[in-house]
Amino acid sequence: MESTWFYFISSIASLFVLFLLLKLLQNQSPQKNSPPSPPSLPIIGHLHLTRQPIHRTFEILSKKYGPILALRLGSRPVLILSSLSAIEDLYSKNDLVFANRPRLLVGKLLNYNYTTMGSASYGDHWRNLRRISTLEIFSTGKLNSFLSIRQEEVRSLLKNIYRDSQKSFVRVEMRSKLEELSFNITTQIVARKRFFGYEAEDSVEAAGFQDAIRGFTESCGLSNPGDFLPSLWWIDFGRVQNRMLKIQKKMDAFLQGLIDEKRSKNVEFSDQNGEKTKSMIDSMLELQNSDPQYYSDEIIKGNILMMLIAGTDTSIVTIEWAMSLLLNHPKVLEKARAELDTIVGDNHLVDEPDLSKLPYLQNIVNETLRLFPPAPLLAPHESSDDCTIGGYDIARGTMLMVNAWAIHRDPKVWEDPTSFKPERFECGEINAYALIPFGMGRRSCPGMGLAYRVVGLALAALIQCFEWERIGEELVDMSEGRGITMPKSKPLEAMCRARETMFNVLSELVPSSEAEAKKLLLPCSPKAA
Repeated sequence: MESTWFYFISSIASLFVLFLLLKLLQNQSPQKNSPPSPPSLPIIGHLHLTRQPIHRTFEILSKKYGPILALRLGSRPVLILSSLSAIEDLYSKNDLVFANRPRLLVGKLLNYNYTTMGSASYGDHWRNLRRISTLEIFSTGKLNSFLSIRQEEVRSLLKNIYRDSQKSFVRVEMRSKLEELSFNITTQIVARKRFFGYEAEDSVEAAGFQDAIRGFTESCGLSNPGDFLPSLWWIDFGRVQNRMLKIQKKMDAFLQGLIDEKRSKNVEFSDQNGEKTKSMIDSMLELQNSDPQYYSDEIIKGNILMMLIAGTDTSIVTIEWAMSLLLNHPKVLEKARAELDTIVGDNHLVDEPDLSKLPYLQNIVNETLRLFPPAPLLAPHESSDDCTIGGYDIARGTMLMVNAWAIHRDPKVWEDPTSFKPERFECGEINAYALIPFGMGRRSCPGMGLAYRVVGLALAALIQCFEWERIGEELVDMSEGRGITMPKSKPLEAMCRARETMFNVLSELVPSSEAEAKKLLLPCSPKAA
């Protein structure tokens, strides 16, 4: 009891001292041309206004006070941008100034002390991680070399659905199936290992890691009051640190297991052309051999973590939102299926090379990303120097948040912005700053190319092979859940039946023997080194 009172009194005293210091600094600082700001409260500033979902709250505030909005969340100045002109000014003139990340607790505890590509400050270390990720995963050549992985995992998804839906409509819960698809694709790229489906390994452990990823995404953003009121760190207000440490322990054990397994096995793999390919972990372990002090296990685990988070969650939520939109707009679904029937036909499965010939499908993906961007608030930045945006003076050390969700629904930029209209992308080129689901500039998401390929191929295959209907007459619930990737609050369930015209193609996915199954579902054949 005495200990609790001590922490309580210490926290109150610290908050009072912090309040006096803030007032003193404000009185000493010259008045600048600052962006408009709502009335604030002592000490906490505007923290009381940060209600969930935060991107909608920021949109409401921006409509009232302006698209360039200044907030003070506790001791931290924050800039919110919600207009096309504001982000044009940001990325064309101040991209380098805002290339840093703010120091948040999630970066320290869940990002290996700010050493991952997503949390590291802009500099040599970040540039090196970005270079490695591009060369080993996200370059066009590497993405092409992973084609067989994406093909076979999509086929595995279709096979699992087809087994239950050959003759009549069945109820299908989509999120778990999409999680398995996306996770298998990513882990095969990272470690040449699949965790779900036929001959999968350690699926229980992988499911635990997926839970940890969900905890990670929910811990990002503005979820920790201690990031804005440092005195709350002392008492672990809301037990945020405790939760993060549990998540970190689970994730670290899984990632270390992947590295240790790679060290113990001397195995090489071949792609479709018989050329030897290495996983990302293989390549990083080679770098570790040449420079063990820099390429520590923590650096390797951080790189794997960023790949697993960025490579799985964004694809899952985008496909789920797209399927939900199509179920609520059956005419759009019919048009997409007609395009597939005309261009691809029914004698073989749609493949990645077909995607460039399917403009309406691409429009559906872009319209889904517009309405439901995987990061409604782009990852936060922090200014390294004083600058000017939209004529307003922005001080060094200001945390920046770009409200992509609001920009994607701005009636000044988009006609009928809240409606699902894939046809809007048929009119020609869209302003590059108007559609930013993966960010822009130096810190944009490097996995955009992979995400478009996975989402496009999976969505096309689901439309081509199956008939889809809603569970009942009611529209699919489109409410948003918690987390930086904005998942659906309620996982999508739908009625599904295999299309008769695709029976012959789908039946070939169901193997007649275990040997054929093994051959079908292993895209990379091991060869002893």
